[in-house]
Amino acid sequence: MITAVHDGAPVGMACQSFTSLSLEPAYISFAPALTSTTWPRIRAAGTFVVNVLAADQQDVCRAMGRSGGDKFADVDWAPARNGAPRLAGSIAWIEADVDHILPGGDHEIVIGRVSELELPRDAAPLLFYKGAYAGISG
Repeated sequence: MITAVHDGAPVGMACQSFTSLSLEPAYISFAPALTSTTWPRIRAAGTFVVNVLAADQQDVCRAMGRSGGDKFADVDWAPARNGAPRLAGSIAWIEADVDHILPGGDHEIVIGRVSELELPRDAAPLLFYKGAYAGISG
């Protein structure tokens, strides 16, 4: 989940593709669709948090992935150092600043410069594959 604060209110969106880009300097990347109504507000904020959800947080993913309404109504969160929402129960919080935005077909490629990283919980990540939630077996 990508979260930010825009005009004093929390905003968030489910992210389809996210990756670590560079260790030195620390960069991450994600690719929001051009049709996203939330991405322009996150872009305007200039800072964001990537919340890596745990396998038991499907309800949070559903809440943040829906269109319209108050996505944060039933989601427990606290502000990160950069002010963006850190979603409770996440296995990682990555705070970043928007550094570059590149064209990517029907998406934009966002490169964020990492400012903070915290791993508050040791749990399996939530995955979404072929239209369904999935886990990692091993």
